[in-house]
Amino acid sequence: MSATNTNTVHPLRPEDPAAALLWDTASTVPDPEIPVVSIADLGILRDARFDGEIPVIVITPTYSGCPAMGTITADVTAAITGAGYPRPRIETVLRPAWSTDWITELGKQQMREYGIAPPVARERSTGPIPITLTPAVRCPLCGSMNTTESSRFGSTSCKALYSCRECHEPFDYFKGH
Repeated sequence: MSATNTNTVHPLRPEDPAAALLWDTASTVPDPEIPVVSIADLGILRDARFDGEIPVIVITPTYSGCPAMGTITADVTAAITGAGYPRPRIETVLRPAWSTDWITELGKQQMREYGIAPPVARERSTGPIPITLTPAVRCPLCGSMNTTESSRFGSTSCKALYSCRECHEPFDYFKGH
């Protein structure tokens, strides 16, 4: 599995050729907690541009206080400088807040193949919204919906630990926001 997909153009990728090349370089960086998914496909990479001659990469954490942001910043800086761009500026923005809606279909597929259940799509409703304590989550290993939440906190704060009642395997579920 690869952290990038050259067959699909990311919806946020800049149209300007120089900025697009900068984006492409930053999008090679994998998420340190889910290394099969790029920061672009996870929705963390928000923009790539130039401020004069200074390359600027904009990232948004999956939640404020995410401990992986230091690693992501260092990895993006290394990728950008390694591609010949001196002294890049990495900007972390919190608004708008990151949403699981920003994860691409490729990113969700890569999560499933890695054994992590991607976030359950939220239904858009104009009427009353049903309240559930835990979402119905499909097992990424066998596909069963017969799963249960074991712990609200999994291997990282942005994941919950689930288990499958069919294949009896535990798995992480990437929590939705």
